Amino acid sequence: MLRSVIISGSPAIGKTTIAKGLAKEFDLKYVSGGDVLKEMAKEEGFQTEKDDFWDTEAGMKFLNMRKGNSEFDKIVDEKLKKMVLTEDVVITSYTLPWLVEDGIKIWLAGSQEISAKRMTTRDHISYEHALGIVKKRYEENKMIYKKLYGFNFGDDLSVFNEILDTDGLGPVQVLELAKKAVKNHYDTQTNRKS
Repeated sequence: MLRSVIISGSPAIGKTTIAKGLAKEFDLKYVSGGDVLKEMAKEEGFQTEKDDFWDTEAGMKFLNMRKGNSEFDKIVDEKLKKMVLTEDVVITSYTLPWLVEDGIKIWLAGSQEISAKRMTTRDHISYEHALGIVKKRYEENKMIYKKLYGFNFGDDLSVFNEILDTDGLGPVQVLELAKKAVKNHYDTQTNRKS
């Protein structure tokens, strides 16, 4: 039985779209690591209602708070780790693939420029602004996770079962690749056990 799938990748690479599509395809619960973290930001008094919270000034401010207090990330990661072990779930997370053994782990690869273009459409902001946000979020998160856990986010991809290049592909095409990857991995695991 398929238990968990973890989707990771750079900011604005399409993790949410792919994770929701996989959850629907395989009848799994969808959980966003970012949404769990967003709940914590809300508890700290931030207005987190906008979908693009992480790309706002408030989101960047919370990112700076996280740099000074690793407890936010640790609490979220502990919750997500428990979900991977106990639930049938698709989770989007920057850190989880490096922190758990279980689950099918998929890295969505792609250029920051393409991610920025995706963000301009999604959030209705200029390309230059979007590219600045993508680069800042990537570098800041990379620094946080290196300090907190010691892994190189975005560089060490050895923990992933599949690496899917999203550049030049639409969301439907990427989702089809992800579905195929999950099915192949699941079939391989099932055959090993039988």
